[in-house]
Amino acid sequence: MQQINPTKIAIVYTTQCQHTLRLAESVAIGIDAVQITPQLINVQNLADIDWPSIHKAQAIIFASPTYMGGISGEMKLFFDKTGDFWLKQPWSNKIAAGMTVGTSPSGDKLGALIQMSIFAAQQGMIWVGQNHTGSKHTDDNLGINNNGSWLGLMATSVDRDGSNNSELISLQDQNTAQLFGQRVGEACKRWYGL
Repeated sequence: MQQINPTKIAIVYTTQCQHTLRLAESVAIGIDAVQITPQLINVQNLADIDWPSIHKAQAIIFASPTYMGGISGEMKLFFDKTGDFWLKQPWSNKIAAGMTVGTSPSGDKLGALIQMSIFAAQQGMIWVGQNHTGSKHTDDNLGINNNGSWLGLMATSVDRDGSNNSELISLQDQNTAQLFGQRVGEACKRWYGL
């Protein structure tokens, strides 16, 4: 059985245009706020993946852009590569969560989150979804969970002017991501009795 580091959450991500990375960085801020160390791990290139760090993390958050209603090809390759150790179930009973970003408000992002949650279930992981009802229901004008996503975190890409100074994702989605990071961190603390 793999040794678990009780103070680390791995955020494994793929990104093409940096939107998913920006979302992952916002989630990391939320994780850090609850005194757990986030580690961003780019899994774009299978040869460069830090497998030991992923195996030792107490939680794994999967982050992928939504392409054509599902996860990116690179994330799918990462998922498939875990078949090398799947029978040993080293991720069994770890906390898992997922997040995705797409260009359109819907963009069938739910399809990507469903793929992630099924993958986590096959790994024996404990899935954590969203818990903020959202500003549309609370009238707080903060724009929290504007996408109304419950299975995981959804964001919509933002390119204000096509320049390198683009926001990439809205401030509201960044704030939602931070709250989501806190939720996953708190779930880890409860699960591991920290």
